[in-house]
Amino acid sequence: MTAAKAPMPKEIADRSPQEQAAARRRKLEAKLLNKVGKASRDFDMLSEGDRVMACVSGGKDSYAMLYLLHQIRRRAPFDFSIVAVNLDQKQPNFPEHVIPDYMEAQGYDYRIIERDTYSVVLDKVPAGKTYCSLCSRLRRGILYETAVELGATKIALGHHRDDIIETVLLNLFYSGQLKAMPPKLYSDDGRNTVIRPLAYCAEDDIAEFAEMLEFPIIPCDLCGSQENLQRKKMKRLIQSLHDDNPVVRGNIFAALGNVRPSHLLDRGLWEKLGMNGPTGSDDTIDELEGGCGPVGSEPQEVKTALGAIKISR
Repeated sequence: MTAAKAPMPKEIADRSPQEQAAARRRKLEAKLLNKVGKASRDFDMLSEGDRVMACVSGGKDSYAMLYLLHQIRRRAPFDFSIVAVNLDQKQPNFPEHVIPDYMEAQGYDYRIIERDTYSVVLDKVPAGKTYCSLCSRLRRGILYETAVELGATKIALGHHRDDIIETVLLNLFYSGQLKAMPPKLYSDDGRNTVIRPLAYCAEDDIAEFAEMLEFPIIPCDLCGSQENLQRKKMKRLIQSLHDDNPVVRGNIFAALGNVRPSHLLDRGLWEKLGMNGPTGSDDTIDELEGGCGPVGSEPQEVKTALGAIKISR
């Protein structure tokens, strides 16, 4: 479900439809550029002399990422280069001309890598099972090798804020792990550095921006046609929670940057941090004793009552 658009300022509403559309685009582009720039600064994504391999799938996210990276490059006080890479996985009816035509029209440096992972996935995955896990592993391996061959110092992927939020819940519910998609990641072999420039960008904003710029979107018929994907379940769950409380997405995302290791159950992490157990006040006691919301969200009358007494913790 797409979020409702904010009311148009009067000075924009008085303009012609074309001027209004241009103003909306400039405003949204500035918003996305600010978020990409902040993510880059926060996680040191881009540096002088970088050769960034931007992975383009043909979806709205990777097109937006590529466009925004080029805008960042024009504005950055240092120099880095970008090469767009598309992995043609030989899916049936894949329009091979679309991405090259777009890259040529925009004047982007690009490479098309052809590998028949489609046949491998069909052969290895049992009927009725989802293809995404194996497909992504194959794709990742090929892209890692391609980055080395191209001399790329960074591999840029188009995952956005909502992808990260969904991944947290997927790992929590289905993998028994508390982890997400990091904005910056070093591969196990140390040869590749992965960055996610859209980490702070909302999917709704990216979708609107992609529509404005008329990116030539290519649907993923291999996995997109599978309706029972766990990620889609997470998307529906988050949307239902958002409908009741519009700050849910922001709260989940904020939690990833507000971690209290001492309040988790990872003994290995405790040892690494030199802890014998939890430190500080145990805020969870409020909820264990019947609290119905996060600490600090109590109604005023509850805060007043709590202020009148001392609680030993």
